[in-house]
Amino acid sequence: MATGTLLLLYAAIAICALIVLIARYRLNPFITLTLVSLGLALAAGMPAGEIVAAYEQGVGRTLGHIALIVALGTMLGKMMAESGGAERIARTLIAWFGPRNVHWAMMLVAFGIGLPIFFEVGFVLLVPIVFNVARRTGVPLLLVGLPMVAGLSVVHGLVPPHPAAMLAVKEYQADVGQTVFYALLVGLPTAALAGPVFARFVAPRARLPAHNPMEAALLDAGHGRVPDEQLPGFGITVATLLLPVGLMLLGGWADVLATPGTQLNEWLRFLGNSVVALLLATLLSFVTLGLMRGFNREQILKFSQECLAPTAAITLLVGAGGGLNGILVKTGVAAEITALSQRFELSPLLMGWTVAALMRIATGSATVAMSTAAGVVAPIALAAGYPHPELLVLATGAGSLILSHVNDGGFWLIKEYFNMSVAQTFKTWTVLETLVSLVALALTALLATVLGA
Repeated sequence: MATGTLLLLYAAIAICALIVLIARYRLNPFITLTLVSLGLALAAGMPAGEIVAAYEQGVGRTLGHIALIVALGTMLGKMMAESGGAERIARTLIAWFGPRNVHWAMMLVAFGIGLPIFFEVGFVLLVPIVFNVARRTGVPLLLVGLPMVAGLSVVHGLVPPHPAAMLAVKEYQADVGQTVFYALLVGLPTAALAGPVFARFVAPRARLPAHNPMEAALLDAGHGRVPDEQLPGFGITVATLLLPVGLMLLGGWADVLATPGTQLNEWLRFLGNSVVALLLATLLSFVTLGLMRGFNREQILKFSQECLAPTAAITLLVGAGGGLNGILVKTGVAAEITALSQRFELSPLLMGWTVAALMRIATGSATVAMSTAAGVVAPIALAAGYPHPELLVLATGAGSLILSHVNDGGFWLIKEYFNMSVAQTFKTWTVLETLVSLVALALTALLATVLGA
């Protein structure tokens, strides 16, 4: 197979070809992702008999998690919408923050809810509220939606107990408590700048289609304004929404709450699994937001089935992005990037960011980028005696978020739910992620200066 500079050149050409074919020539993204992935594998010299299997493994590895999350989260979101739960939360947020400040409300809500859960889980939980708030206040969808994804993205990349962040904490031998504290110091202003501030600038410049299929699937546009007394209570709605968050927190603290290897520990981990937590929350919503709201079983079945149709395109695109990720890893692109980064003499802080950024651009996975970079940089940092390993976790996490593009499942999730073109997604989501990465790096470097690192 191809190696070294030639392999990196092939990967760069493949990514550029994807962007041009999809954005400029309007080719079907799923077909284009598949063709370019297979073409890259052939150009790199992979044995023809292994190419499709590698692509399928990448698709399966991605969809094994994302497909279940999207399906269950969409059902939960549909129940929130049909019962009036999303409307209740939207009205409460508007009343607390005022119509002019709902974008700040969404950032803070996403930052809090996103602490213990994956980005995709938080997104599908909160997107019905985004649709509802935007509709009720009359503000552009992106003015509410971008702050939400900014809050989720920041905590996904910087704050334990996210798996990649926890792995980085272990690799760098950092203190979890200090990492969380520093992550909040860096993360909140980062989310503010990349979320509400950036959204205020870009939302008026991005004209979205009048009809949004996902909004139509989750919210019935034919409903008039329902009196407050006919809506579910704020407490029971939030409790249903936060059930998966609470269960995942229990799972994250399983080793603290119960001795590892015991039956209780295993049950806590089982209940804290994102799929199990969302499944239980969805079942609970059938009761609290379904039967208790006067819906019968036939209506609940109808709701849970009809909301899934628009998720088919999202699932395929996310899977195809995972397939490209698999090809990039199998052809050795990830290994070449790691070797390349070690040739440059950088400080451990900047090296962690750089390696993670290169891996993120190549593979599209923030988790892969952060975990790989931590494994590469940790031995160097420990040998150099870097005094604040917690800052290395933050810098590596910041690098893992940069420049989300067509090989990232999150790119397609944002594009399809917000009904944007590929070009609009680059101008909004990709820029937002890059802002998060650069601002977080700058603030981490400033913190390092203050601490004397």
